[in-house]
Amino acid sequence: MWLYLAVLVGLYYLLRWYKERQVVSHLQEKYVFITGCDSGFGNLLARQLDRRGLKVLAACLTEQGSEQLRDQTSDRLETVILDVTQTDSIAAATEWVKKHVRDKGLWGLVNNAGIIYPTGCSEWLQIETYENILKVNLIGLIKVTLSMLPLVRRARGRIVNVSSILGRVAFFGGVYCSSKYGVEAFSDVLRRELQHFGVKISIIEPGYFRTGMTDTQRSLEKMTQAWEEAPVNIKEAYGQHFFDAHYNITKKGLLRCSTNLNLVTDCMEHALTSKYPRTRYSAGWDALFFYIPLSYLPTSLADYILTRSWPKPAQAI
Repeated sequence: MWLYLAVLVGLYYLLRWYKERQVVSHLQEKYVFITGCDSGFGNLLARQLDRRGLKVLAACLTEQGSEQLRDQTSDRLETVILDVTQTDSIAAATEWVKKHVRDKGLWGLVNNAGIIYPTGCSEWLQIETYENILKVNLIGLIKVTLSMLPLVRRARGRIVNVSSILGRVAFFGGVYCSSKYGVEAFSDVLRRELQHFGVKISIIEPGYFRTGMTDTQRSLEKMTQAWEEAPVNIKEAYGQHFFDAHYNITKKGLLRCSTNLNLVTDCMEHALTSKYPRTRYSAGWDALFFYIPLSYLPTSLADYILTRSWPKPAQAI
């Protein structure tokens, strides 16, 4: 029995490997729009797709980021300034994309723009922090998607939404996890709604990688600022010892971030270029061998594993 089961599993993965190796034809004629190209995953993906010959339309938040990207790429790549929190900026970017793609439509939309600062326990963060992160990571992503969707539908193309492993297992970053769970849900609904239009939706779930969002010094500075600005009664409930221990745990985690960003951008590229893209891509060894298996455990067991090394607050019962 076990032999038959092993054979079936082996045949399944062999078939999946064969299907996923098949590449979409005429890639050099296809347009891909990517948000958040100033740095990190978006910047690397834009350069990666440009080298492959696709027509990349890269959205940057700043002129500096835009100029630096153009200096590193071919004349095929075009850039535009986009703030995903501003409706007028999204509308202008959409019109700009329409002029480029014309009747061909937009083959790929990659929603990569995101922020995480500041992090810390939920009670430490001000409501404005929740609003700002949700505006970029979730509401901005939804607005860009709905604005570009008619162009993607025309091309029967792809939408690639960058979530996080924290969109599968929520235990750190408070509102950041909430925003990524929202990305997962929006993507799942959209995939089911658009399946009959020939549009495919993929979710990228990176583990911990070293980008501007996980810069150790900046992350710790922002967390310290959030703690210092927290109300006195909140700081008394947790205590300075709790913050110091939380600070050290966060620092150790950030220092372990992977520097191989290609593990993520290769997933994005596959989602855009394979005839049979996956629904979800978990990128990074921590995602594949710790967080994804953890997400299938009973909640009480996952809670214990994730929090067993956490310090206790000063006023813990």
